[in-house]
Amino acid sequence: MSVVTSNLSVENEKKLLSLFGHVRLHLLYKASVHGYTATTFHNRCDHQGPTIIAAYNNEGFVFGAYTAKDYAKTQQNITDEKAFLYSMSAGSDKPLKVASNDGQSGFTDGDGGPNYGALVFLVDDEPDIQSNPGTGFTFTPEQMHGDDLTLTEFEVYRVEDLGGGGRLLAKPWRKIMWTDEIKLQLKQDIQSYKPVIKSVSQAKVLLVGPVGSGKSSFFNSINSVFRGNMTSQAVSGSAVRSLTTQFRTYSVTAGKGGKPLPLILCDTMGLEETADNGLDMEDLVSIFKGHVQDRYQFSPSAPLQADSNGYKKDPTLKDKIHCMVYVIDSTKIALLSDKILEKLAAIRKKTNQMNIPQLVLMTKVDGACPLVAEDLKNVYLSSYIQKKAQELSSKLGIPLACVLPLKNYSQEIDLDLDVDVLLMNAVKQILNYTDSFFDNQEEEMDTPHNAKAKYEERVV
Repeated sequence: MSVVTSNLSVENEKKLLSLFGHVRLHLLYKASVHGYTATTFHNRCDHQGPTIIAAYNNEGFVFGAYTAKDYAKTQQNITDEKAFLYSMSAGSDKPLKVASNDGQSGFTDGDGGPNYGALVFLVDDEPDIQSNPGTGFTFTPEQMHGDDLTLTEFEVYRVEDLGGGGRLLAKPWRKIMWTDEIKLQLKQDIQSYKPVIKSVSQAKVLLVGPVGSGKSSFFNSINSVFRGNMTSQAVSGSAVRSLTTQFRTYSVTAGKGGKPLPLILCDTMGLEETADNGLDMEDLVSIFKGHVQDRYQFSPSAPLQADSNGYKKDPTLKDKIHCMVYVIDSTKIALLSDKILEKLAAIRKKTNQMNIPQLVLMTKVDGACPLVAEDLKNVYLSSYIQKKAQELSSKLGIPLACVLPLKNYSQEIDLDLDVDVLLMNAVKQILNYTDSFFDNQEEEMDTPHNAKAKYEERVV
């Protein structure tokens, strides 16, 4: 999925948030990306609950409208006592907030662009507005938009309540200990892990997710924890297209020059909306089966062939993928497009057919919830993070127990105990699920025909 970024400056976002209680904004629609049409607006914004419009013009104004009701094309006038118009300009410290004249007016819920009477957006599927002060809402054009009715950008955000006005849950929805002793125990458990099949010394885990979700950052973060200092071996960062263009296998070592952990993290291209960009399904199956060699350069024109360089002809069990891990940015869950969800569903189906266990890493939880940003230990006390985990579980068709919220290292220069504990808890769960893959291999070998093979696999 291409990364869609907000045009709101940090300052303007704070001003906008000041109009509400404890909420977070999730970008649903950006006209310069999705199109200045009523159809695309409704496709992305209908039935999304409370939303706020952010319209931009060349005079430097950011202005729009808030409604607590759904857009649904009912062809009716919607009353909404919570609706308001607002405006922010470069010279203002606080946003202008305009309530309706009667305290009840909302919008006309038609097929066109958002129509609040006094402000009508996306007129004739163009980056234009109509300004009709006094029609439901009263303002002066100079204060609202500087009399500039041509838009340079148009965005719609879903306004999401952060857990009962910011209150934390009375009890965590998962229990986790945040101590040095637990961190040491987790390290020891991970380092001492051994697959039950003796011919395999390392669990091989594939990371898959949309562009910018944090796959490479996850490896860098785990490697940093076990090295004892920040590392950046895998290329990571923010980009519209995948920064990873090769299939990479990364071993984590316990300390600089230390012994490799019984874990290999495999990184590959990010998923993108268009069929001819991002990770190809045929390449993914080849990865599952162990045919793709480290540093294979993916081709944009064709998947890996049996006669291609980088194709491993006779893979063994240790070359195959033992666990699939989806990596999803928790701040972008609402923006997962139908095309990306279709790709993820196809991957899930293929993964199930191959009896590979699956987990989900829900990254950037500190960016999704301010309470978690203040204290990472709030991650399982945050009702908002719980709700996003439930939403992700539903979208992907994967049990909630398999969804693991976490934070990667991004801008830090020193390790943090809470980040380390959350990361290592995720790794331990991955290894636990990997055992299921090896258990399935043992069951397949529990036949007279495979008795000798089973003995040879398990012999020390």
